[in-house]
Amino acid sequence: MRGRTRTPHPVPRRLPDPGWRPLRTVAAALVLATAGCGVVGGGGGPQPGQPGVVTGFLGGVVADEPRAALIGREVLSAGGNAADAAVAVGFALSVTLPSRASLGAGGACLAYAPGSDSVNAGVPEAVLFTPLPGAAGGDRPAAVPMLPRGLFVLHARYGHLPFENLIVPAEQLARTGFRASRALVRDLQVVARPLLADPNARAIFAPSGKPLAESEQTVEPDLSNTLGQLRTAGVGDLYVGLQARTLEAASRTIGGPLSMEQLRPALPRLAPPITLPLDPDQASFLPPPADGGAAAAAALRVLARDPAATQAAQARALAVATRLRTAGGDPMAAINADLPAGGGGGPYPASTTFATLDRQGNAVVCALTMDNLFGTGRIVPGMGFLLAASPSRLPQPLLAAGLVWNQRQGFRAEAGGSGQEGAPLAAAYALLTSIRAGKPLPQPPPEPGRANVILCSDYLPGSEKSCGWATDPRGAGLAVGSDSQ
Repeated sequence: MRGRTRTPHPVPRRLPDPGWRPLRTVAAALVLATAGCGVVGGGGGPQPGQPGVVTGFLGGVVADEPRAALIGREVLSAGGNAADAAVAVGFALSVTLPSRASLGAGGACLAYAPGSDSVNAGVPEAVLFTPLPGAAGGDRPAAVPMLPRGLFVLHARYGHLPFENLIVPAEQLARTGFRASRALVRDLQVVARPLLADPNARAIFAPSGKPLAESEQTVEPDLSNTLGQLRTAGVGDLYVGLQARTLEAASRTIGGPLSMEQLRPALPRLAPPITLPLDPDQASFLPPPADGGAAAAAALRVLARDPAATQAAQARALAVATRLRTAGGDPMAAINADLPAGGGGGPYPASTTFATLDRQGNAVVCALTMDNLFGTGRIVPGMGFLLAASPSRLPQPLLAAGLVWNQRQGFRAEAGGSGQEGAPLAAAYALLTSIRAGKPLPQPPPEPGRANVILCSDYLPGSEKSCGWATDPRGAGLAVGSDSQ
């Protein structure tokens, strides 16, 4: 049977300053505070705060790297909500897929909590932490690490469990080791030669002297220590504290200098999404500077009129992205403008996406990037993570994610699109085809796009049996959840 227990939404909290709030020190174990969340087992079964304590319908998680997806599901199973699962997935990806999502990465998320009494009154909201340029100089200009603060703000706004506990699974993976996934190995094969010229990268990605093979074990002790410091001292330490000073000094030695002047003010921001009608629902997309969202919205408009017009939708998406990058302005004005087909601005760097959904209908979909596969290609000495490439040197990726919702009925669908210039079309195509077919990702988007999708065709909360999740079959990701005891 499916679990039918409902719990109230967590009490909304005032958004703290992610640069200064200290975090509590906790034991290095996944012990999550979940009193009152879901159906709790007793006797000799899982105890509160342990994966398995919530039975019945959990929701789902989809990510481009399998271990990160499984960690997200464990958080849902332990009583976490969609934002908690997304934070845990994001930190896990910093260990298992650093080619696209290290601690040095940037990105953007759409978060949704149904109901007029929810934190954002039942309307999606964007959390923007796109890459910012570091200091000038050096032979490998780097971006300011934005992922830790971005995940912190997402959690502060929408999360439920203690933030520091959601870092623990990633910290443990880095300390005890993990087996390289197909997703990581594929990226490594593309850039192995220049990447492994860095001795610190070579120690992680070629521990046997050859590039990691699929399922080969590797450990990241320096990264584990950095994650542990984030857990105990707080995320702000990487921007204003001891870790910030360490990063400032170490970054100069690898040709991507960062200074306290860039680190301290590098704050994420909350913004309303781009929202279009998709009768009887609303479709919301990431806003600029994550301009792949506007491009995806433009593609959706074309596909809504003619689902087979994928080439026209792709041309329209790139035209809108080009207009925003060259002229800026209101994204809806660009979407509505009469623009020449196609556009420049490429080639666009790689990205990765993931999506989470919980039993209450809370949902998060994120797109992350290093602005280049493996970013600058150099590990920060003593800290164990790659810096993203500076957006002042390379074009930014088209970060594309969308969410379909209904003010009265709740969550319906979410999708993240990746695949360089194909990312916006992938997100729009995945949303529309999934909704019309009544199942997630009935066919993959056109090349080179890739998509991750979660769908509740009859909305959530209320219709758990209509929910499903899918990852692109051409990728190496995982879609996982639970819909029964």
